[in-house]
Amino acid sequence: MLRTMLSCKLHRARVTDRDIDYQGSIEIDQDLMDEVGLLPHEQVHIYDINNGNRFITYAIPGPKGGGSISINGAAARLVERNDRIIIAAYGTMEVDKDDQYQPRVLLLDENNRIVERQGSLGLTTKIAS
Repeated sequence: MLRTMLSCKLHRARVTDRDIDYQGSIEIDQDLMDEVGLLPHEQVHIYDINNGNRFITYAIPGPKGGGSISINGAAARLVERNDRIIIAAYGTMEVDKDDQYQPRVLLLDENNRIVERQGSLGLTTKIAS
């Protein structure tokens, strides 16, 4: 049976910028996109932990290593700088209840640095500070 499953997630990312005048999207540090396997222009769901807003947009790569997370276009009205958000991507795949499927998950700190890898990224690997 085909099921829609969580494929990857950036958990507790911090919004570093917002740009209402940009055409849309969420800009994500390229290193974070590479780590979880997000592709440019891939659809993502955004869940704002601070205010409960939810929306769907697409990911574009930002500069590597800077930790940038920028919400662009109309969705920029739904977040504030420094809000903590969850960025999730889903995929349709053949999965049975007995499968050991694990999504790729990164837990981030307040500077959008990786503090823990979960799921198929390491089955819970904490990063030493």
